[in-house]
Amino acid sequence: MAFLNLYRDKLRGNFEFLKKEFEANEVSWGVVSKILCGNRMYIKELIDMGADEIHDSRISNLAKVKEINPNVQTVYIKPPSKRNLADMVRYADVSLNSELNTIRWISEEAVNQDKKHKIIIMVETGDLREGVMGDHLIDFYAKVFELPNLEIIGLGTNLNCLNGVMPSADKLIQLSLYKQIIELKFNKKIPWVSAGTSVTIPLMLHKQLPKGVNHFRIGETLYFGVDLFEEKTIDGMNPDVFELFAEIIEMQEKPLLPSGMLATNPQGEIADIDESLYGKSSFRAILDLGLLDVDPKYLIADDGEFEILGASSDMLIINLGENPEGYKVGDLVKFRLKYMGALAILNSSYIEKRVV
Repeated sequence: MAFLNLYRDKLRGNFEFLKKEFEANEVSWGVVSKILCGNRMYIKELIDMGADEIHDSRISNLAKVKEINPNVQTVYIKPPSKRNLADMVRYADVSLNSELNTIRWISEEAVNQDKKHKIIIMVETGDLREGVMGDHLIDFYAKVFELPNLEIIGLGTNLNCLNGVMPSADKLIQLSLYKQIIELKFNKKIPWVSAGTSVTIPLMLHKQLPKGVNHFRIGETLYFGVDLFEEKTIDGMNPDVFELFAEIIEMQEKPLLPSGMLATNPQGEIADIDESLYGKSSFRAILDLGLLDVDPKYLIADDGEFEILGASSDMLIINLGENPEGYKVGDLVKFRLKYMGALAILNSSYIEKRVV
């Protein structure tokens, strides 16, 4: 049976590293938990190590946070849909918004629940995902800041998640200027400029974060220790908080090339034939996970001696060459994970989750 390990000490080490850096830069931050897919055991690990603000894009996951510790501030990090507003207001203390009508509906629901709901207005800064266009921001704010049972606590932006647009000092300065303009015009205080996600951390580490930017929403760098500008591990952080283990369920020496008439497989692919490999063989292993769990392109072979060949719905095939490590049926093969691979594995109900 395949299983996923989360290494508590490595996660805590990354958390403490980031906490120290944010405190040194006078920046508040919240932990994005969406990669955990609502796994109660893993969410509890975050809370136990000191996460007092947790962000997620699934309301059911925020409900679990509140069940574990109702004092944790919960933040819903995608534009809410009209049909889930009652639960969103119930379980999220804060939400990220960019639609005027949606904010009006949130206000009505907050009144119904006799709650004060906090809002961060998302501003478009070039990546073309969610966000109010800058030219419309003053008028937008004028229409929402007096709505009942709402508190506008920040302006935010999102970069890199759709078109790969990277954050820059200029973009973040513009966001801070919007905040100053609104505060002066309406005589209202906006506590947060929420500059973004893990991709913005290198600007802070290199002392390029504009003054005024004071809030982050952090997921990927916490779990993978990665500098997303240079795509390398940040010194002092752990890249392997998660490791995936899969069991060998068949081990045979087989030809390197298939034989017979070739057609598309269930994934719509046709095998690429290298005729120089005819007559050659290698040891091939079948592992107990497949496309139902994860796309192989998001797996990183921990042992450089083998190659991932492909997968069907429930089986992953690797080429061990001459099998110098002496793998056999029943042995475990270890993988590190890219972000989207970890997300898929954590969303799979067929993979056991463990804390080590």
